[in-house]
Amino acid sequence: MIDYDKFGKSLKHLQLQYNNYNTLDDRPDLGSLEKEAIAESVIQRFEFCYDSLWKVLKRYLIEELGIADMPNSPKPIFHFAFENKLFNSDIKQWLAYADARTDTSHDYSENKAIKALLLMGDFIEDAIDLYITMSGKIFE
Repeated sequence: MIDYDKFGKSLKHLQLQYNNYNTLDDRPDLGSLEKEAIAESVIQRFEFCYDSLWKVLKRYLIEELGIADMPNSPKPIFHFAFENKLFNSDIKQWLAYADARTDTSHDYSENKAIKALLLMGDFIEDAIDLYITMSGKIFE
């Protein structure tokens, strides 16, 4: 049996911190350093959630769909998942998430951080859809 708890918890934490990030303009009490820290926290939570997601997805493909020769890398796993109709969005979107994850882990430049943050809303939606598809549970 596949344990979805780590993925679900990391997704929930990402969602909550992303909601926090989206209210920054309404919070004059926060200085630029605090706002930057919240944005960085969203990116770190994305990285953790993304890593949890692709690893549980790999297990799902192996254990639930019986795909034996599964690579140990996210992009090929995303292709298998797309081919097996596990995603509601296009494979290009999932590959963009993979690129964002790679970019943020190697370079915290402002441009790459902004690009990653712009993907967060879509990533969260897609990750919730995938969580529901794989686990059969409602995401709370």
